[in-house]
Amino acid sequence: MTAPELSCSSDPVSGSDADVVLLAARPGDDGPVLLAPDGYEWVAPLLSRLGAKGAADEFTRIPAQGAGPQVVAVVGLGDRSDAAGLRLAAGGAVRQLTGTDSLAVAVPVDDADAAEALLEGAALGAYAFSAYRAEPKEPVRRITLHATLDDARLERVRSVVGGVARTKDLVNTPPADLSPERFAELAVEAADAAGVASRVWDEAALEADGFDGILGVGRGSSRGPRLVRLEYAPSGASVHLALVGKGITFDSGGLSLKPGASMVGMKSDMAGAAAVLSAIVALAELAVPVRVTGWLCLAENMPSGTAIRPNDVLRIHGGTTVEVLNTDAEGRLVMADALAAASDEHPDAIVDVATLTGAQVVALGHRIAGLMGDDELVDRVRTAAGDVDEAVWPMPLPRDLKALLKSDVADLANTKLGMTVPGMLLAGVFLREFVGSKADSDERIPWAHLDIAGPAFNTGGGWGFTGSGGTGVAVRTLVRLGEQLSAG
Repeated sequence: MTAPELSCSSDPVSGSDADVVLLAARPGDDGPVLLAPDGYEWVAPLLSRLGAKGAADEFTRIPAQGAGPQVVAVVGLGDRSDAAGLRLAAGGAVRQLTGTDSLAVAVPVDDADAAEALLEGAALGAYAFSAYRAEPKEPVRRITLHATLDDARLERVRSVVGGVARTKDLVNTPPADLSPERFAELAVEAADAAGVASRVWDEAALEADGFDGILGVGRGSSRGPRLVRLEYAPSGASVHLALVGKGITFDSGGLSLKPGASMVGMKSDMAGAAAVLSAIVALAELAVPVRVTGWLCLAENMPSGTAIRPNDVLRIHGGTTVEVLNTDAEGRLVMADALAAASDEHPDAIVDVATLTGAQVVALGHRIAGLMGDDELVDRVRTAAGDVDEAVWPMPLPRDLKALLKSDVADLANTKLGMTVPGMLLAGVFLREFVGSKADSDERIPWAHLDIAGPAFNTGGGWGFTGSGGTGVAVRTLVRLGEQLSAG
């Protein structure tokens, strides 16, 4: 896991031994307005002469004068100087400081929320996945924030950023090196280190306990599937949140084979499981008083003589049968097993996270996740995402769509063929069928579904604190949701 060393300092930045000091600027009527501590007034006129305007994403380097860091970097804020704007700007600047060992962040801020966002953004931007490069890219390794931030907030940034980095590492790892078994091993290692309990189902255990969805999807691979249950249960916790993550370590489409170009990037089809793992570990590290169980549905979807076929019927955990019409609609099959198992424990809420449908990308693009489910929980998740500036958008789950999942031989079909359908919504309607009831009640457990197919993997250029490849999306939202639920 690659995450920078973070610290705070109340000392003047002029005495810092960092390689670079980071300042900020915003547009003004007479040129850029510099946001910097005393001693850096000389930077403002240089910015104007260099043509800088303080616009968003603008980045300027200037040789320093006198003692302290030898390079001054100035990032533009544009019209956003709120916490979200500071987070994005700091991350965008740090992404461009590859090869810099140490950084001092000296942007004056008015409150602790802004200071935390500034440090978090800088730390999120200090990421590079270089395990497979002959000449590794070295991100900023040490970041010192020259502002007041209490120990609890500093630890929160460390845990959240570490979780995002873990998720990115898992998503970026080539699929040959991240089998379901290996993912499960890494999950148990991370859980053990954080004091989180874990249990792993191998093929024999999956069969014994009736997890035919996960077994069916994994049947075509020589590397067997796994189900991992994680539990963080602090004493005194009054709320139980269940998290379910899709973990298809590589998705070829199975016998419903994807075109070759569409397989590129399918190593990211386990991003939901990675996000669930990292969120639970972070909540445990921060001792948030909320009980969280996590279900990681791990399988590799491959074509072979043993793979499931269209028209095969799988019996999902709990007994519901599903006819497989398209083996490339596999994520919902593994998720169904875990949603049913999570429901057996009657948690207060269930949130699932999955790179589930290409239709999500068509509808919302690569930066906005689709959010579906029960209104009250959807509102809670949306609020949590808004607090950390992760973009989600609520989508409906029309009840009439269930009729499209009719099967001639089973309780449900896993998709609808032969007509244009709202794929993201239809997948959500399918998942809803496997969410169980509250204890001693026929009322369904509150449930929300996050489709992160587009936001989970950045195939374009970097922006803000997000580089290319795995993004770690949903980790920060899930941590914030756990914090909110623990506070009632």
